[in-house]
Amino acid sequence: MSADQLDQGTDRRQFLSRAATAGVGVLAGGGALGALAPSLAQAKKGGNGKGVARGKGHAKKRDLAILGAAQIAEALAVTTYTNIINAAPFFSRLAPDDQGYLKAARQEEMSHYLLEEGVTHKASPFTTFYYPPKMFADAQTTLNVLVTLEDAFIAAYLVGVRDFSSADLRVTAARIMGIESDHRTLARVVAPGVAMQDGGPIENVTGIQGKAESVDPPNNNGYERTLRWTTIKKALEALTPFADKTAAGKAGFDTTKPYKFVAFTPTLPEPLGEFHSFLG
Repeated sequence: MSADQLDQGTDRRQFLSRAATAGVGVLAGGGALGALAPSLAQAKKGGNGKGVARGKGHAKKRDLAILGAAQIAEALAVTTYTNIINAAPFFSRLAPDDQGYLKAARQEEMSHYLLEEGVTHKASPFTTFYYPPKMFADAQTTLNVLVTLEDAFIAAYLVGVRDFSSADLRVTAARIMGIESDHRTLARVVAPGVAMQDGGPIENVTGIQGKAESVDPPNNNGYERTLRWTTIKKALEALTPFADKTAAGKAGFDTTKPYKFVAFTPTLPEPLGEFHSFLG
């Protein structure tokens, strides 16, 4: 689907339908990026890897819905980090370690996207994204949205931990969720380091629950927040304003500035932290 087609907007049902079927395609084979394929193939047969029948392709559909949502989320994450690095004025005035976090997060999100695309063998159905006004011009807005997105990603992958049909898929979801949790905390670490000329130091950041929370301490969760999302549909609903022009306009986002997802070959910060296999 082209950017022009996306810019025409869709209704909510069309968005959810396209997202849920994003994973339908030929399974990739071989290598780390194709390592999830056997688990999805098992679901395609109607089983959960433990000899328990699911019937009528229910497991396959649910797995593909989660993977489709994950691909949209990762494309959005890559686009967000890319434009913070390239376009946000406050980025250049951050401490080198804070800049390093943002740069590394971009690489990691791209790696997640490619891992999922290696399973579905199909690109994200949404590659043009929209943000609230002043998204990359105002540091407070940037960090609020960034933490909001990481909150959503964490909760979405926890749906995968709950609902994927095989142990391999569930563990992989948990492994990605852990990195999204790192990103949420590190985004809160960045806030006090924002320069005065950029509105800093920022002492409170508002995430997806709409409550301004102190950044002291930045690791303020004893347990990751599920947001009470029990189906991947909730994650898709949260992503809709970022990915769909019509929904973006209704949410008060700036629809005059679409941002395009651009894929690249990532280089992770540490080879020991790459996917390698289900055994890590």
